[in-house]
Amino acid sequence: MGNRRVCFITGASSGLGMGLAIRLAQEGYAVGLAARREAQLEEVAEKIREHGGTAGIFPCDVSQRDQVAGAIRRCEEELGPVHLLVANAGVSVNTRVEAFDTMEIERVIRVNLLGAVYATEAVLEGMLNRGQGQIVAVSSIAGFAGLPMSAAYSASKGGMTNFFESLRIDLRGSGVDVTVITPGFVKTPMTDHNQHSMPFLMDLEPAVDLMARAIRKRKKSLAFPWPLAAVVWSARALPRPAYDWLASRVDRRKAPGAGGPVKEG
Repeated sequence: MGNRRVCFITGASSGLGMGLAIRLAQEGYAVGLAARREAQLEEVAEKIREHGGTAGIFPCDVSQRDQVAGAIRRCEEELGPVHLLVANAGVSVNTRVEAFDTMEIERVIRVNLLGAVYATEAVLEGMLNRGQGQIVAVSSIAGFAGLPMSAAYSASKGGMTNFFESLRIDLRGSGVDVTVITPGFVKTPMTDHNQHSMPFLMDLEPAVDLMARAIRKRKKSLAFPWPLAAVVWSARALPRPAYDWLASRVDRRKAPGAGGPVKEG
């Protein structure tokens, strides 16, 4: 194993997770790939190996703490200590007041927020003992403000952003850096189902470029694309009645997430 750098990435079977896993392997990381879909993980691993990279697959359900801990333990046994954690797995569903489902809401929060926390718990002690490491939380611009029909998703991503921003402060001087990435709309399986307009929609590769650069530079945060991030940040500054009125203008049939559940990344 030597001194090779090891990355563990959740939600690595498709979309941003897959793209970032391939890019990090190209940059010299041995990559531990995690998601529920083992066959898709093996396909990603083969793409990495075909180009001379090192990858292992560690299937798990990130909403289950024991499974996450076990997957990271197996990764460290096979590849070595995790130097970089990318908590990327996510799922999005509608939250409809006429069909309010707390079990569905809990599932979104467990995957998007607690899944990232479980992975962090599994790597943090080792990083602190070594005095080095990096944790990357892939959140969402949707966490900047409550969006119509997206209560569970916005809450999970807002909680994720705030959790890891707090953790970044608490880890100052420890040698462990935290990078919080908040993407807007990127063309992935998670957005392919969307029926609503997706302003500033980005292709996968440019998005991966931005994320990989932020990780390489160990940036504290990255929000992209910047025009959409600026619009959402500006909306936060509106008086609440004005924001509520503006957000309520969205066609409920075309609201973010309309069309039902989407797969985990």
